[in-house]
Amino acid sequence: MIEKIKKEVDISIQQLIISNIILYPTDTIWGIGCDATSEKAVSKIYKLKQRDESKALICLVNSFKMLSNYIDKIPFNVNKILKETEKPTTIIYNDPKNLAKNLIAEDNTIAFRMVNEGFCFELIEKFGKPIVSTSANISGTQSPKHFLEISKAILTGVDYVVNLPEINLSTTPSRILKLNMNGSVTVIRE
Repeated sequence: MIEKIKKEVDISIQQLIISNIILYPTDTIWGIGCDATSEKAVSKIYKLKQRDESKALICLVNSFKMLSNYIDKIPFNVNKILKETEKPTTIIYNDPKNLAKNLIAEDNTIAFRMVNEGFCFELIEKFGKPIVSTSANISGTQSPKHFLEISKAILTGVDYVVNLPEINLSTTPSRILKLNMNGSVTVIRE
């Protein structure tokens, strides 16, 4: 299995480099992803999902060091929140930089989740940049809980499907927290 994962990481990176979009196992659910710095690739995701570009997408990173390349001001309490939580947590940050412009929300925010293990961690580690993560469904339709529930439109609409359908994921989306300008935190989704 380890060799299969390494092979899929390598193939996925080749797809990301050329601004293609992939269907891959994240740390929570199967997601559609791309290079978070490629406007072309981000546009392809919005088009496939039939989603308005004003609705922001989540990015995945695998370390605070990587996060600091895209967010200047990471409040002290973020480290505490992420160390104390047991469930995947997405945090909405203010004033992102170095990302595709069409990935940043109208209020100049971006959502990041830090992954700690698995295929997704290995992919981000080797790619060296954040990867977009959005549920593997057309906007307005039910998010698939398992690989076998992913629609044909998504399977044929991405440029590459990571060949790891046997990976079992939690099937639960992450909780989402918003960092406010005053340093407080608002729960968006528990």
